[in-house]
Amino acid sequence: MSTDRFFQELTALLPRLRRFARGLARDVADADDLCQQTVERALKSRRQWQDGTRLDAWVYRIMRNQWIDETRARKRRAQTFVHEEEGSGIGTPGDRDAENLVELGNVGRALARLPEEQREAVMLVLVEGFAYKEAAEIIGIPQGTLTSRLGRGREALLRELGEAA
Repeated sequence: MSTDRFFQELTALLPRLRRFARGLARDVADADDLCQQTVERALKSRRQWQDGTRLDAWVYRIMRNQWIDETRARKRRAQTFVHEEEGSGIGTPGDRDAENLVELGNVGRALARLPEEQREAVMLVLVEGFAYKEAAEIIGIPQGTLTSRLGRGREALLRELGEAA
């Protein structure tokens, strides 16, 4: 793949990467930092990517590893995660839009309460649309383990959202 095409495909992935970063980080600023660090690392490591393989899976793996490194560093520095409620409105005003925003907030809060391993599985499969096999490869676990985490995550989300409804 040419360098220009690599840059184009990486740029096209940015919205999906930001969404995944927000799911991992649970904080907009941390997610933006994670996304920037991931793109930086992907650009520096471009020669390690094998042409013919999925660029998105490769970059998601970089992001996941970057996030793991970041959370470990934070623990070592004894920093505390502060969960910030997002106050930005999306869409146009109106009753239906307001209801949708409330429900989206409920889903986001329920997702944020999932254990990290379940949240990763849910984000990759249900939000990002990766196949089970691809998501398992990104995380670096057997497909059966991913399936189990995803099932537990779905059940927890349904319980949370059932109580919120």
